[in-house]
Amino acid sequence: MQAQIQALLAVQGGVGAGGAVTGPNVGSHMKVAKPAIFNGEAGRVGGFITACRLYIKMKLRGNTVEEQVQWVLIYVQGGFADVWKENMMDELESGETEYESVEEFLTCLRKEFGGEEEESVKAVELRKMEQGGKTMKEFIQEFKRAAKGSRYEGRPLVEEFKRGMNGGIKRKLMEAENPLTSIEQWYRRATALDRNWRESRRKEERLRKKERGGVQKQEQRTSLPRSLV
Repeated sequence: MQAQIQALLAVQGGVGAGGAVTGPNVGSHMKVAKPAIFNGEAGRVGGFITACRLYIKMKLRGNTVEEQVQWVLIYVQGGFADVWKENMMDELESGETEYESVEEFLTCLRKEFGGEEEESVKAVELRKMEQGGKTMKEFIQEFKRAAKGSRYEGRPLVEEFKRGMNGGIKRKLMEAENPLTSIEQWYRRATALDRNWRESRRKEERLRKKERGGVQKQEQRTSLPRSLV
């Protein structure tokens, strides 16, 4: 198994600049970043699986399921994850465990390291989220990532979104004539309000700069020395 993993790495061509894998199996010349090393931490399993799926879809679709599984295992390192990895490699070598697809293997990985603990981590992250200085689009993307796998849905999910967004936008949305019901409605209306507010701020700033420029020019004209007669 170790020899197969080393051979797979060699085929992939190693790691290029910026963490992207390069080599003869790149297909198109697009660079795709590797997943970060996964050490078994429950809160990171979702991101790790997403990164693996993307890379396999872009670069390893022509490889066998066994090679794809071996490639994922390369990035499972550290702590309890090492023990699980060794056991998994032994089971694969002996034929005790066999996967029909890499997706089946990733599901197994999620169950092993995620489950209820992952849901708990996601729920805590969701409850701590605040928009702050982020644009609404940025906040929504982070909120969606935390909400996925947290088991929050429906009204409780809307309430967490309302709690995390900035106060001014929240007040305007709550004062709307037509009450918002679904989370998607909240996403759309909040994004539109945030965009309009930021555009208004930019216009005000441009106007202030223009007014300051006019005042400075006027002051320069009045301070010029009078011509000698």
